[in-house]
Amino acid sequence: MANVAAVGSAPRGMTREERKVIFASSLGTVFEWYDFYLYGSLAIYIGATFFSQYPETTRNIFTLLAFAAGFLVRPFGALVFGRLGDLVGRKYTFLITILIMGSSTFLVGLLPGSASIGIAAPIVLIALRMLQGLALGGEYGGAATYVAEHAPHGRRGFYTSWIQTTATLGLFLSLLIILGIQSAMGKDAFAAWGWRIPFLLSSLLLAVSVWIRMKMNESPAFQKMKEEGTQSKAPISEAFGQWKNAKVAILALLGAVAGQAVVWYSGQFYALFFLQNVLKVDAQDANVMIAIALAIGTLFFVVFGWLSDKIGRKPIIMAGLLLAVVTYFPLFKAMTQFGNPALAQAQESIRATVTADPKDCNFQFNPTGTAKFTTSCDIATSTLTKNSVPYDVVAGPAGSVASIKIGDATIESYDAVKAGDQAKAADGKMQKGINLALQANGYPLVRAAAKVPESKLDAFVAGNPELNLDAAALRAGEKTMVPTSQLVTDKLLTAEEAAGATEMAVYTVPNGGAFKMVADPQAVNWTGMVAVLTILMIYVTMVYGPIAAMLVEMFPTRIRYTGMSLPYHIGNGWFGGLLPATAFAMSAAKGDIYYGLWYPIVIAGVSFVIGMIFLRETKDTDIHA
Repeated sequence: MANVAAVGSAPRGMTREERKVIFASSLGTVFEWYDFYLYGSLAIYIGATFFSQYPETTRNIFTLLAFAAGFLVRPFGALVFGRLGDLVGRKYTFLITILIMGSSTFLVGLLPGSASIGIAAPIVLIALRMLQGLALGGEYGGAATYVAEHAPHGRRGFYTSWIQTTATLGLFLSLLIILGIQSAMGKDAFAAWGWRIPFLLSSLLLAVSVWIRMKMNESPAFQKMKEEGTQSKAPISEAFGQWKNAKVAILALLGAVAGQAVVWYSGQFYALFFLQNVLKVDAQDANVMIAIALAIGTLFFVVFGWLSDKIGRKPIIMAGLLLAVVTYFPLFKAMTQFGNPALAQAQESIRATVTADPKDCNFQFNPTGTAKFTTSCDIATSTLTKNSVPYDVVAGPAGSVASIKIGDATIESYDAVKAGDQAKAADGKMQKGINLALQANGYPLVRAAAKVPESKLDAFVAGNPELNLDAAALRAGEKTMVPTSQLVTDKLLTAEEAAGATEMAVYTVPNGGAFKMVADPQAVNWTGMVAVLTILMIYVTMVYGPIAAMLVEMFPTRIRYTGMSLPYHIGNGWFGGLLPATAFAMSAAKGDIYYGLWYPIVIAGVSFVIGMIFLRETKDTDIHA
């Protein structure tokens, strides 16, 4: 581990060259994160383009798999590029990562869909996605190491904190560009081809980043090591094969990075997921709320980086972890009150009960989207969880089909395997029963209008007695003549049902279509919501702002790039990346939308305890020794 510098050395000011280093490293890394986040933000359009030959459920599975691939390969990128950075230098490795990242992102924007080139489209897409993850695995360690090794003693926290703003700024930039293009061209055109524009714009960002990085010099610490001939011949084996260094990497992961990762993902990604998928806040409104909180909170990365040079890295990181552990439950409950007060009120008054054979109830952990949960209990609990309904599971007779009680209504679930060809009809019946019961008990559901072809009108009236419809009155009212080919395309008729007719009357039935849980835009408390999101964001800046400097200071120069990169990307790529899937599974198992918060709380709590006991303060370490 590096030596400690003499106490009392006064920090000097920032030179012009150092400002250029920080700007170049930060700007390039913003672009890298922008590229990486585009995939997650535009996943729905990517799935429709590159997996169009599959049913929607299968398409979503493959889209999630491709997204997960980028996270899973990040630690391998840390090993590959960390080794390269410790062997040949920070500058050139740093240049390679952005070339790979930018090029692969640009190619996604040009890649033909599966309708044009078939199975080759998703294969190439996943390959490009893995290249993105590999490049990102090498980018962060290079940026943090490069800036820290240029920084004067006593200011490393402040200098490297600018790198810490890049992930948030990259997310912010991607959201702004997506929202701007979508607003300018309309949602339909954006869904058809406009989603490619943000990917293609990365070519401009790539050109600027490469031009800047080509003008940068190698870090002084690496140059000194190279001149003295003290480079490591095998950085990976030295960093992780020798216990004295491997122990440092393990402590960095468990005592700091794992906790930092879950706080970071909770404050940004999971907060956005919670707004959109649990509270049912309009997706565009949720993105704007997150963007406002990011804009307010981002400055605090630099504030806490600067403060860590004064009082130390460890106190600020540990305080951020502790605050998250103590306040996550009240903060997320406040989000529910501010974001969807009708849902909050309904949850307090109505709690569902699922009666099922305990053997049918599984822990629905599904990080890649490939697992299928087909038992009647799993289908019931998953449906209630997706509708943000709290519930209790009561043991039923062995072999029995699960039932769901909501208020005075009891709805029967189904086993997807046993139902076979009738599974779709059984699901429709169950979903409708649940939705009607929820609506009757105050849950904020709205029901769209239904488009009903003439040939199905009588069956529709009979199947929806709650609407009190009269088929004769509907036929006497307004109707639209629509080509049967269009009805087949819109899935209102099958090809067999449309045979023998060129057009058919279609009736519009208000409140007769699909149900949707919503947050009333007029009831959303924007001030309260942004305030809570900003607090979560400040926690992120506390744990993330000083951590680059700490990680750099924990490892000697000869293995620094390799040593710090792996624990960082295992922590953020795996501990953080698994948060949404783990939180959903925990909530589904317990019937509580907040129960999944125990995942980040426990991880952050473990890191707090290990960090307080075993991590030493690093701010006075001389990283050039």
